[in-house]
Amino acid sequence: MGIVKERSIWIGVDVGTTGVRAIAYEASGVNRATSEAFYPLRTPHPDWAEERPSEILEATEQVVRGVADALRYQGRTPSGIALSTVMHSLIPLDAEKQPLTDMQTWADSRSADIVRTLKEEEPALCRAFYERTGCPMHACYPLAKILWLKRNRPALFMRMKFVGSIKDHLFHAFTGEFLIDRSTASTTALYNAHGLAWDAEILHFIGIAEDMLPPVVSTTETRPMAAAAAKRMHLTAGLPVVIGATDGVLVNVGIGAVSAGQLSATIGTSGAVRMLVGEPRTDEAMRTWCYNLVDGLWVAGGAINNGGMILRWMRDNICHFSKEQMATLDVDGYDLMTMKASKIPAGSDGLILLPFFTGERAPYWNSDLRGLLFGLSLNHSRSHMIRAVMEGVCYSMCSVFEALREFGEVRDIRASGSFTKSPLWMQILADVLGEPLVLPENSEGAAYGAAVLGFISGGELAGISDTANLVHPKKIYAPDPANTKIYAQLADISDRLYHNLQKEFAEIAAYQAGH
Repeated sequence: MGIVKERSIWIGVDVGTTGVRAIAYEASGVNRATSEAFYPLRTPHPDWAEERPSEILEATEQVVRGVADALRYQGRTPSGIALSTVMHSLIPLDAEKQPLTDMQTWADSRSADIVRTLKEEEPALCRAFYERTGCPMHACYPLAKILWLKRNRPALFMRMKFVGSIKDHLFHAFTGEFLIDRSTASTTALYNAHGLAWDAEILHFIGIAEDMLPPVVSTTETRPMAAAAAKRMHLTAGLPVVIGATDGVLVNVGIGAVSAGQLSATIGTSGAVRMLVGEPRTDEAMRTWCYNLVDGLWVAGGAINNGGMILRWMRDNICHFSKEQMATLDVDGYDLMTMKASKIPAGSDGLILLPFFTGERAPYWNSDLRGLLFGLSLNHSRSHMIRAVMEGVCYSMCSVFEALREFGEVRDIRASGSFTKSPLWMQILADVLGEPLVLPENSEGAAYGAAVLGFISGGELAGISDTANLVHPKKIYAPDPANTKIYAQLADISDRLYHNLQKEFAEIAAYQAGH
């Protein structure tokens, strides 16, 4: 009898906006161990959204350690770890590559005034930068964040010797090397997607030198784990660490949306719609972005700021479903909200939510936007408001989807993110898009996508396309034609509200900033 070779395992590490998850995978997608931890998002001033790099590092090492211990209990040894991190973070670093301040996250919009001025006074420059980088001019990008530091914290700007992100901060802590992957670099608005290098003109424009930025490497680049880091995470020194990519592009890999015509639709804290393209692609109307995935493969799409965070706001501030109260009732607050919303007809009896609580990225790229409930009447209840939140987020997703239609034929749309736990929300998105929505067996997305890069680096998978045969549909949500017709009418009203209230959005944003 021959010896059966043990399947190798890679630990995919998915560093998200408010939490991190580590999952040990076999190449087939089988999950062998999971651990997660959370950290706070700090908002010390209006429009600020910061996190402490040390807390993210500690949480990341905690979950990797937890998975390593679980594997050891199973008698298994990981082949390596691979990283997925959030986009658009900025960490000013000193000469020792240590943080000088807390990290500005993607949700930080303190630079909105700078962006607004650039769009008004330098539209040609903004378009030129977009066409070279694939990043629309917006406060979420490090380009704008660095300009804010230069103009508002000149002393700190002068002390900044290196420009970091959460990805290179973690990779440096794990391996001792200061590098950034091409995927993360392409989300900074500083990287020339066509020249595959930091853009010299943009760096000159914001006043930093190229040697302040980490060298850019492929998303499958590997370095050995440093002994101290390995000890902290209960791993072996020298274990391969794959630098990986960003969570936004790895979702497509993790759910098998890797072929022509396949799209991913994700709603978690925020949301996004994405599709793979063979080269950097930009949109004439500048509605979408384009980021690198692996060599020769890019992801075009658009991310919305406001996804599940708005439903959480509804739970905490309107429904007042406290954790203690829900524990007493032995029910999950989100499940209760879904049940209440399911009693309301499609269209919420004419109640529309514009979910722009934190401004908006795609397709509008406008940090001045704010939330709006439109159409309120005496017959509307909290249940109507809950459903209107779900529908409003889906209208935003649809606006990105319509932009991506112009990039090619849509063959299928695969869903991922926390909203997949709600069959009602999945059905609403299918109805709003007017397209079938596929729920894959594996909806973890980015963690598995990161692990896939590990398997590719080790030669066990030939490429990204291999996941097309590894991830299978679990359920398909077919659109209801009657509901699709209702939503088309209300989504059109929602879009016109946005366009007709530009002056008022700017004025209320300025008022809030002054108070």
